[in-house]
Amino acid sequence: MNIAVIFAGGVGRRMRSKDLPKQFLVIHGKPIIVRTVELFEKHSDIDAVVVACVPEWIEYCEQLFSQYGFNKVAKVVAGGTTGQESIYKGLQAAEVVSGGERSVVLVHDGVRPLISESTITDNIDAVRTYGSAVTCVPAKETVVEIDEGGEVVKVPERSHIRFARAPQSYWLDELIAAHGRAIADGREFVDSASMMRAYGHSLHLVDGPEENIKITTPGDFFAMRAILDARENEQIYVS
Repeated sequence: MNIAVIFAGGVGRRMRSKDLPKQFLVIHGKPIIVRTVELFEKHSDIDAVVVACVPEWIEYCEQLFSQYGFNKVAKVVAGGTTGQESIYKGLQAAEVVSGGERSVVLVHDGVRPLISESTITDNIDAVRTYGSAVTCVPAKETVVEIDEGGEVVKVPERSHIRFARAPQSYWLDELIAAHGRAIADGREFVDSASMMRAYGHSLHLVDGPEENIKITTPGDFFAMRAILDARENEQIYVS
């Protein structure tokens, strides 16, 4: 199977929204989480979707998916106190959904609704060929490495730098095993790629769309709205 695990367990403090967690904010008439899940719901190669959600918003989340007629959402589970814990809870649910069949899992942020169908396809193909897929975009600005005192110690060649985004995809059993090791070791990782690399797995890069931003701040929200406006205008004015 090919299973998407979408984590939407954050409360969006940096977004400063008063009533709703950021993943439920409405943009162009549709909640962000709906836009994200819809990408996987409509993809012909995706068999199931698992969503890890803020515990007190699970019922609301399920109602949204029902309202939009999503049939591939197999489980909505409570997220954890960290992103890593939320992903692990989603992976455990995906393992149940898989029924023991070795499966590809695509781990994705609930607030990244601007990936493409081809990005999902490329992730699946890369896992089946290379064992992993980390969606990336090239660095367009200079990156510097600093020491603890804030002094620049290295300026890496920009052509060698990529920004890792999502989805990040692996064999489900291998990613669950890595999470088990991280729990046993008491280690926290910023993302699945960092965890898999730390435990000896090689990582294969997949190019993703530049607009594949994560909606974290008000600025991100307005940037996404501008991108959607541009897409609509392109459809209207195309000859």
